[in-house]
Amino acid sequence: MRLDDLRPTENTDDRRGAFGGYGPHLAFGGGGLGLVGLLIVSALFGVNPMDLLGGGGGAPVTQGEQAGGPRADDAAYQFSRRIVGSAEDVWAPVLQAKGVRFTPATFTAYDQVTPTGCGTGQASAGPFYCPADAHIYLDLAFYNELGARFGAPGDFAKAYVVAHEYGHHIQNLLGTMDRTSQSSGAQGSSVRTELQADCYAGVWAYHANQQFKILESGDVEQGLAAASAVGDDTLEKRQQGYVVPDSFTHGTSAQRVRWFRRGLTSGDMDQCDTFSAGSL
Repeated sequence: MRLDDLRPTENTDDRRGAFGGYGPHLAFGGGGLGLVGLLIVSALFGVNPMDLLGGGGGAPVTQGEQAGGPRADDAAYQFSRRIVGSAEDVWAPVLQAKGVRFTPATFTAYDQVTPTGCGTGQASAGPFYCPADAHIYLDLAFYNELGARFGAPGDFAKAYVVAHEYGHHIQNLLGTMDRTSQSSGAQGSSVRTELQADCYAGVWAYHANQQFKILESGDVEQGLAAASAVGDDTLEKRQQGYVVPDSFTHGTSAQRVRWFRRGLTSGDMDQCDTFSAGSL
């Protein structure tokens, strides 16, 4: 993936080390699959954050208050800033063309545990977006799990993760989250919300490549592999050995690949209307 022309976002809240690394760094998959709550906090990887979030308190920590000195994840932090910056540059004109005012999300990097507008966020929830404060939360250690545990290595796989969460921000700006009732299951609104965010991630990739020539050989395959790795059916088979469609919250691997590819191929957010689609 070519990053040279991507502008790092300034809309950041770097909390790494701010809370002293307290709290357990739970292995991913510790939460139950298939529970409702993704309109409150949308986690990418099929774990319901509301099982993990309490009534978080404390004021957000501003950039620069983290422990000083170089960190092993500094490169991952700067990578994420570039992906978020490119999302800003892509989505601002796309929404403007539709008469929608664009306001950027804030990218928040943290270690293990952090207060959010949606309660206390934990790394075990995976990356997530909180509509209450318009922050994208990411413990950068997740990037390592993405390759090692989920078999989706590479920069474009990581970019897909961030772009998916930014897709939720776009839904928030459009009022999509406010208009949908929350329901789980294979055809429920939770699945439709997540698949639309996958499609929006594809729309970002299409326009980012048009503007900044980001794609190199193998990148698309990395993104598709990441989308496939986080399908509800794949995660449930890994965790419990069988699949329960009524518990789905994010869609199957095939669905996630299909909708991501749809956005990536068309570059048209109007092609991402999962709520009107008869078949997902």
